[in-house]
Amino acid sequence: MDQEQLRALLDDVRAGAVEVDSALERLRHMPFEDLGFAKVDHHRALRHGMPEVVFGKGKAPDQVIEIAASILARSPNLLITRVDAAIADRLVARFPAVEYFPLSGAVRVWRDRTVHGKGKITVVCAGTSDMPVAQEAEVTAETMGNEVEAIYDIGVAGIHRLISNSARLTAARVCVVCAGMEGALPSAVGGMVSCPVIAVPTSVGYGASFNGLAALLGMLNSCASNVTVVNIDNGFGAGYVASLINRL
Repeated sequence: MDQEQLRALLDDVRAGAVEVDSALERLRHMPFEDLGFAKVDHHRALRHGMPEVVFGKGKAPDQVIEIAASILARSPNLLITRVDAAIADRLVARFPAVEYFPLSGAVRVWRDRTVHGKGKITVVCAGTSDMPVAQEAEVTAETMGNEVEAIYDIGVAGIHRLISNSARLTAARVCVVCAGMEGALPSAVGGMVSCPVIAVPTSVGYGASFNGLAALLGMLNSCASNVTVVNIDNGFGAGYVASLINRL
């Protein structure tokens, strides 16, 4: 339940359209619901403006499904990250509105598509191998109520591809840039745009890239002053922070 839903409920109680006991029943599981193995934070949308997101990796299928059911009973939207195909199939069978993105492992129910962002978030990736992380950022930002544009495979190894997209990049209010190898793309994008750039190092690359550590260190040492960095492969975190920036 977010602020608008709570305000509408209180208005209905004041107008006599909803009984007090009925309103109490709808609020009974706030601020969280204890499922035994998980405490689902139904208060998250009131505090953050966005509902709780479920990290699917490492959870049993039945746990993911029960958490999803709890969230969907009280929220129009649901986002689960890092689930495998087997769990995704069970979610699709249980909840007909579920969309599954196999490249990133993201699952969502997107019933409330209200746009909250004040501008466009552009998600960029250096190479096709970075697309799973970029897609996670894209799905996250989109589900959180933003207009999102994705630009794939414009890494610095073919700098003309980046330059040819300069107009699309400068139109963004926030850029999320995913890159592996040496992680140079966020610095290049940062030098082209006036908006915040959220750099996402990916675990793509040969041995000396150390599963994304080389890209992470390169991004942390960026000479572009508008670049900030999230953790390796953390497309979700980048999309979430981009959403917060876009709402300010």
